[in-house]
Amino acid sequence: MQVLLTFVGFHDPSYPSRVDGEELKGPILYLLGIRRFDRVYLFSAANTMAIARRTAAAVGETMPGTEAHIVPVDIDDPIDYIAIMAAVRSAFGRISSECQDARYAISTASGTPQMHASWLLLASTGEIPAVILQTRPPQFVTTDRPAVEEVDLNAVAPREHARKPVEAAAVLPRVTGPLLEDLALDELGIVGRHPSFREALARAAQFARSPLPVLIQGETGTGKELVARYIHRLSGLPAEALQVVNCAAVPRELAESLLFGHRKGAFTGAVADERGAFERADGGTLFLDEIGELHLEVQATLLRVLEDGIVQPLGASAGKRVRVRLIAATNKDLRSLLAEKRFREDLYYRIEVGTVRLPPLRERRSDIPLLAMAGLENANSRLSRPKRWSPAALDRLMSLEWPGNIRSLMNVVERTVQLTRGELIDEGDLQVSDDRGALSGDLPEPSLGFDVQAFLDKARSRLFERALEKSAGNASAAARLLNVTPQAVSKFLKK
Repeated sequence: MQVLLTFVGFHDPSYPSRVDGEELKGPILYLLGIRRFDRVYLFSAANTMAIARRTAAAVGETMPGTEAHIVPVDIDDPIDYIAIMAAVRSAFGRISSECQDARYAISTASGTPQMHASWLLLASTGEIPAVILQTRPPQFVTTDRPAVEEVDLNAVAPREHARKPVEAAAVLPRVTGPLLEDLALDELGIVGRHPSFREALARAAQFARSPLPVLIQGETGTGKELVARYIHRLSGLPAEALQVVNCAAVPRELAESLLFGHRKGAFTGAVADERGAFERADGGTLFLDEIGELHLEVQATLLRVLEDGIVQPLGASAGKRVRVRLIAATNKDLRSLLAEKRFREDLYYRIEVGTVRLPPLRERRSDIPLLAMAGLENANSRLSRPKRWSPAALDRLMSLEWPGNIRSLMNVVERTVQLTRGELIDEGDLQVSDDRGALSGDLPEPSLGFDVQAFLDKARSRLFERALEKSAGNASAAARLLNVTPQAVSKFLKK
């Protein structure tokens, strides 16, 4: 008998998408649609009992052959580890007496993080003899990453220790492999499932396991720093041991001091010893963003440090050995800089051992709705009344070129959410402008059913909203910008 154990959550049995009119399966129904079970035990505290009943009914309607049982648990505080684990132990004792020769699986997709951790602790010690099922959201499902995967905890306790109480502070098994990669993507907010982007992430994950330098190439706004953090996260180095230097923002005369440090009195203004970025990153990762902006003299010193691992601060009589993993990034074509003698050839071949190319947004248009949804969720977290996209708005976002890539898209999402008055964000609400501040995009093609007045009304509304934004909501100032009467602006606000 195949048995699933899971808490219910506020997204069960289904929940409204941020796309208008779309309903999504909750975590439990999503899992059951992929993997079959004979019985499902829905653990529920008193405040989620109505959700549990709806979920059990939905399982009965959509999953013939699967029995759904509600398991009431006495939990007043959903983040109290001790109470959660005590309630789960007691409930599982009753379940195990009912299910002879059962094979148990645990889903950690629903419930609070403390409930998830409690499941992991109880399963890792063998107190509950179950496998953990990791359910990936659809945006993270690829050909090499299935929607549901069993997690190997590598920490099953000897059978004689089963049923032994587990301290709340017990250490969880170390997470590695695909699970760690997914956790890192979620932790950093990296979103995308286009094949070209997934290939770039796969290369990044492969290079993370090696101490060799990595060069990340991509246009402005493609997420180079996020991918550098992803590589560091997967490298096994201490999470806090990451130093980031934006080479484009470093003045030429301060570059060597910032990178390699200096001693007191080394130059005018050096009033104390200062460690450079290499020393601060010792034992970790140094990320040099826009490395193509470094001056040639600094490039020569950088090459020497990379080759012998010795950093000598300005004004110091001796150097210090450091162990640093280097990740560099650039939005320039370094080969062109080589031809122009603006980048050292020996340094180029030293840092391009592992290369990751991030595709621009126009080459991964299918990811635009996912990114827009993620941006909307982030913006909604600060609003009392969450907003949602219309399908037409998402289609419009996909049609744009996005020269600023993800950064530009997120700016538009943030601006649009703030300026849209209703809960539904439609195509006409999108706050997209070109470099001159004019409305972007070509005029629509007239066709049967086209309503020119509706189009003009939308354009007029957007102009009024932008004028009000520029004038901080002052109707008289907005009227002057639009060359209309203050009464016209007041009328627009009332509508």
